[in-house]
Amino acid sequence: MNILYIAEITGKAGVWLVKTQLSNLKEKYKADFVIANANSATGSGGLGKQHAVYLKKLGVDCITSGDLIFQKKDLVDDLHKTPHVLRPFNLPSESPGQGWKIFNFNKNKKIAVVSAIGRIGHHKIMAENPFTETEKLVSQLKEEADLIFVDFSSFATAEKQALGFLLSGKVSALIGSGTRVQTADECILENKTAYITDAGRTGSLNSVGGYAIEDKIREYRTCLPDFGKDAWARPALQGIFIKTDDDGNTIEIKRIFEESELCKETE
Repeated sequence: MNILYIAEITGKAGVWLVKTQLSNLKEKYKADFVIANANSATGSGGLGKQHAVYLKKLGVDCITSGDLIFQKKDLVDDLHKTPHVLRPFNLPSESPGQGWKIFNFNKNKKIAVVSAIGRIGHHKIMAENPFTETEKLVSQLKEEADLIFVDFSSFATAEKQALGFLLSGKVSALIGSGTRVQTADECILENKTAYITDAGRTGSLNSVGGYAIEDKIREYRTCLPDFGKDAWARPALQGIFIKTDDDGNTIEIKRIFEESELCKETE
């Protein structure tokens, strides 16, 4: 199975990159299934319902998220109508939406996609312990799915590395997200589990986390919160390509870095 993972979609530039590049990437990598982290796709953070539906139409099979998943009320109110969108599964049971889902793909195979979030750092939402909760969930999913893919959003490198080692050999992939900066440590753990500390972001690279440089500098100078404007300089789609065998073992992992020509701002 060929899995294409699009790193955190950030702002209008990120959505534009998916619109203009996803079709070619699916063909290039012969992708059977596409997962995208859309934690920051809409406005200054979060995911709106319109973008959630639009990304699905563009060819994204499953959307994962992070600490900004509840920032847009229109999506929160309709999460039950967008089952392809996952909020972190280790939130309290009272939280709306679902945190994992099993999808069917070709040849009657099943892939379980899990969105998880860490506890270290300044997250906007508080989660249950990702180590104990993920281990329990993976044990359950092994009986139901041929592949298990985990997107772990965390601000701490050590937290992501630790969960990667905990789940090595137990899942097909543990892909880190959250910092929006692509790391160069992609590998296959225990001849089965694809791992990278952070897959990066899809959006402007000449920016601060995808947002206008001057706005973020002003925020750090003054300590006044600034949601920042979308940035467009040096747009690039980042992500991960994973190839697995019939038993769900990863046999190939490759970082994706597709830079685009400068574009005009569009809706």
